[in-house]
Amino acid sequence: MKEIFMTPKLFIFDCDGTIVDSQHTIVESMDHAFRVNDLTPPGNEATRSIIGLSLAPAVAKLDKTLSNEMIDKVVEDYKSFCIAKRENGEDDEALYDGAKHVIESLAKEDDILLGIATGKAYRGVVHLFNCHDWHDHFVTVQTADRAPSKPHPGMILQAMGETGAEREATVMIGDTTYDMDMAVNAGVMAIGVSWGYHSKDMLHASGAHHIVDDYTALHQLLKEL
Repeated sequence: MKEIFMTPKLFIFDCDGTIVDSQHTIVESMDHAFRVNDLTPPGNEATRSIIGLSLAPAVAKLDKTLSNEMIDKVVEDYKSFCIAKRENGEDDEALYDGAKHVIESLAKEDDILLGIATGKAYRGVVHLFNCHDWHDHFVTVQTADRAPSKPHPGMILQAMGETGAEREATVMIGDTTYDMDMAVNAGVMAIGVSWGYHSKDMLHASGAHHIVDDYTALHQLLKEL
């Protein structure tokens, strides 16, 4: 575990759409969860729009007519389907080009701490870390089952509390408006990435301070902060 300095820079990464391209697994799982409950599957475009939210608010946004009981049922069926795919080695969560190099390079820097803030459950993040041997790279992990859903600032505030990072030294990096809104709500810098699930215009409108087009540009920007 890296030593935590008095005034570290804390770079918090979203997962889905920022580090990994998991849209195919998410869309398939959501369609399955709706279908087995005799609901109309939301499909690719609608599901992409809610990636980043925690599951319950995501399902509620996809179908505003659902009762809380049905939302809970869809969420459980989604989780079960995802777990089965993972256990069968069928989950599709490829790293974006450059993600591995940049994350591993940043993790070596003495004045930088890395964090995760994601709509994934903690179990999903552990699986990602297992796949890439990243358990020592991230000093704080905020997940949907341990913090309020984005865009509530709780994930960022908890990460800052765990690491001792100040607002002016904290950066949120993500691909959706939920990430940008969360950063604004927490009073920290928001960096949008254009390779994920929301457009540049949407990221700008949600308060992104910077938007980058690839991991090389992201790495350079972070080194300049």
